[in-house]
Amino acid sequence: MKKLAPIIILFLGIAVIAISFSELETIMLTLRKAHLGFFILAIFIQLVWFITTGRMYQSIFHLLGVHEGILTLSRIATAANFVNVVAPTAGVGGVALFASEARRRGHPAGKVTVAAALFLLLDQAAFLVILALGLIVLVRRNDLNAGEISASFFLLCIAITYAFVLYLGYRSEEKLGSVLASMARMINRLVKFFRKNEYLSEVRARSYAHEISEGFAGLTEKPTSLIRPILWGIFNKGLLMLILICAFLSFEVSFSAGTIIAGFSLAYLFLIVSPTPSGIGVVEGLMPIALASLNVNWSQAVLITLIYRTITFWVPFGVGAWAFRSLHTGGEEPSVQAV
Repeated sequence: MKKLAPIIILFLGIAVIAISFSELETIMLTLRKAHLGFFILAIFIQLVWFITTGRMYQSIFHLLGVHEGILTLSRIATAANFVNVVAPTAGVGGVALFASEARRRGHPAGKVTVAAALFLLLDQAAFLVILALGLIVLVRRNDLNAGEISASFFLLCIAITYAFVLYLGYRSEEKLGSVLASMARMINRLVKFFRKNEYLSEVRARSYAHEISEGFAGLTEKPTSLIRPILWGIFNKGLLMLILICAFLSFEVSFSAGTIIAGFSLAYLFLIVSPTPSGIGVVEGLMPIALASLNVNWSQAVLITLIYRTITFWVPFGVGAWAFRSLHTGGEEPSVQAV
């Protein structure tokens, strides 16, 4: 709970600052127009998002010859999202949870580790498709700035790094182990001024390389089959855009397709490149600015942001806490099978 306090305080602080710079009268008028039905619809869409996330994982697992139910994978994925928030490690915590669940179910962790890592890569690939459309909208509106270009380039570099690491694991365990060990060594040198002990283990890096290579050994389909999970990832992003649309409709704020695509693209971009877990604080601060640049009234942009983030961050966070707890209460028997 101590770890959650700074996150909650930061979220509320951003909200208070944003509202304090808005016209309170305009905010009150906007709130009077609020429609609870669209808020409930947005929550329902978020619940569907949990299931489609599980379906995306299922399609990746199938490539590696592993079969598992959608509901089970949705629960583990939701719990992994919770872990990534309370223990931010660039997604590694979520991957570790999947590997732990695989071991608990009597299945080699290598395949599941690869599946979870592939999910991170393919989810980013799916978003890059949406981001490209958003950047096109911004270019057409003459609203693309250096900050958005830099963040997009940074995201592309992250995706390329993920792809390079997984490709090495697919081709050569030895080369991947050397690269990961070198990266661990470099990071340890950077942080040695702050702590005496090693931050990352080179032995563990080589062990991780072995797990990835072992996981790829079970690849049962051609790499072109990765298109299927990418399509699921794009569909997932479409659901999040529907939630943003519901936030607009909740307050009777007019919008265009370009506003939704560009607004969502920037918000999700801030989420990924943010140094805070799931973009907490950063998205709440920058998303209203992005929407305002797309000709949305500032006060309305603040309220839309708060509704959108409540549904896409706090609802998954709460459900994820329940999912994480349920995974450790012995409520489910092992059921993973390998082909």
